[in-house]
Amino acid sequence: MLAPSPPELQERIVSLRGGIGSVPGVRVSGVHAGIKRRKRDLALIVFEREQACAAVVTTNDVKAAPITVSNEHLASGRGVRAIVCNSGCANACTGERGERDARASAAQAAALLDVAPQQVIVASTGVIGVPLPLDRVQRGLERCVDQLDEGLKAAHDAAEAIMTTDRVPKLSAYAFYHEAKRYTIGGIAKGSGMIAPNMATMLAFLATDFPVAREALQRSLAAAVDGTFNMISVDGDMSTNDAVYLCAPHGTQPPPPIFEHVLGKVALDLALAMVDDGEGATKRLEVCVVGARDTAQARTLARAVVNSSLVKTALYGEDPNWGRIVAAAGAARAGFDPQRWSIALNGRSWVERDGIETLTEAEAHRELEEREIVVTLDLGLGEAAATAWGCDLSRDYVRINASYRT
Repeated sequence: MLAPSPPELQERIVSLRGGIGSVPGVRVSGVHAGIKRRKRDLALIVFEREQACAAVVTTNDVKAAPITVSNEHLASGRGVRAIVCNSGCANACTGERGERDARASAAQAAALLDVAPQQVIVASTGVIGVPLPLDRVQRGLERCVDQLDEGLKAAHDAAEAIMTTDRVPKLSAYAFYHEAKRYTIGGIAKGSGMIAPNMATMLAFLATDFPVAREALQRSLAAAVDGTFNMISVDGDMSTNDAVYLCAPHGTQPPPPIFEHVLGKVALDLALAMVDDGEGATKRLEVCVVGARDTAQARTLARAVVNSSLVKTALYGEDPNWGRIVAAAGAARAGFDPQRWSIALNGRSWVERDGIETLTEAEAHRELEEREIVVTLDLGLGEAAATAWGCDLSRDYVRINASYRT
């Protein structure tokens, strides 16, 4: 979990409702282009001036065409002016045609906005192996440009347009003050399935009006991702398309601590929204690993527990089977000492060393009836800690994914 805001920072942080639409110099839109039958399916994000752009993308060996093309555009050194994202079609495993279609989407947006194609990031989400309906995307981009706007409504439309099996749009934004000036960090995201703690496992688009140098922006994003998007799990699967992009005006100075803190808050809001919106989810699970030798060990074990299908199904059934937690931690092979651990459930001691239960079966079951469950695993080895978040696996998850294409 991110550390609570220190008082001197909290006084300078204000929650906003507009997501990425709250960021000065950013306009957004979301339309129905016809990729899906009825719902919005194409989003456009446009920046008033050239942006530095940081990216963290999927570690899957199979990367979709938009990832490849966007990587090339970022490597060109041109500042980013726009992001195009469609849902309903992943444009993954589509060969040379897929890359041509991704480049054509960027070129169409660039022509409409009078910028260079290399200044456009493209992203897609949806069914793998299906060609992108380029004609619909290109016509949809014309409507996107016509409907560009600032604020909550425009950002909500864009967040809705990038959804797949998501039930709700995901937005977050905060304003903060630095050296008597007000700045904003905001974002939108999608993700409710194919979520595993091994970045990237969803799409997120973040922006700020705080000037940051490209290298420093990349470091800031990587750090934020490691503690948020990399620490969530819905089902343990990793997609081919997923990425986080963070855009900021070009600057020369490293970002101050308050920037890093607010960026982490935005990322965490979006990450937890994905967990809460997990396909078929009925509960949120927070796994806090404490007493670890170092942060790397704590994160590895927290991810292992939150990603375990057996832990997830026990959570759904409200079955106080703590043995699954211990087994998942041990299976991570990260130095779990079987003689020193203990577990707490929602802040109550549950199992002490040597498997001595301090809650009765009935008491533990009542704790698991809550909507939000906190499991604390104390390794008894050191002072490091980490938190991961996930959800249960329900019958609805199977139903949703058994008929995803049909």
